[in-house]
Amino acid sequence: MKKFVGDKMKIRVAAIFFVITALLLSACGKKEIENGVDWPVKDFTATNQANQSFGLKDLKGKVWVSAFIFTTCADVCPPMTSNMVKLQKMVKDEGLKDVEFVSFSVDPTVDKPDVLTRYAKQFGADLNNWTFLTGYSQEFIEKFASKTFKTFVKKPDEGNQVIHQTYIYLVDQKGHIKKSYNGFKDVPYDEIINDIKTLQ
Repeated sequence: MKKFVGDKMKIRVAAIFFVITALLLSACGKKEIENGVDWPVKDFTATNQANQSFGLKDLKGKVWVSAFIFTTCADVCPPMTSNMVKLQKMVKDEGLKDVEFVSFSVDPTVDKPDVLTRYAKQFGADLNNWTFLTGYSQEFIEKFASKTFKTFVKKPDEGNQVIHQTYIYLVDQKGHIKKSYNGFKDVPYDEIINDIKTLQ
């Protein structure tokens, strides 16, 4: 009887040890993005370049890369968009699936859907997985950028140039911003690709 109880205890201890080991191994195997953040994207309603309604639900389950631009930008937006085109090609070359690109216009009264379509084609953006957004108010995009993406957007009362920052953002499948990168100069392409792989 004592031997039976002893064997039962050994089996129970071995089982507990196995469970703890499995949990530790699974925790070690889970990779995290270095210097990442966790900012949930607030729901939004917008219009894409095809004049169709588009919102956060359309990105659910996908990793997405995002930036803020406008089509009449005289300085930073053209290189930023070119950099995003390069990143989009790298994602395709790496064979990464379910990765979307999203550009929010910070000048929605000017950037109508047809204007965004011409802009996208001008830079060679692949619209199969890249969406250009408009269809909201200036007040909305300024608050949305500030509260959700922690970035500055402001259209002055005079002139046609919108003031905004030049970050690229990586968002996970649950709609949480995980990291921001320089999107204008010295873009860390390989780091972004590796972080996308980590999320997948």
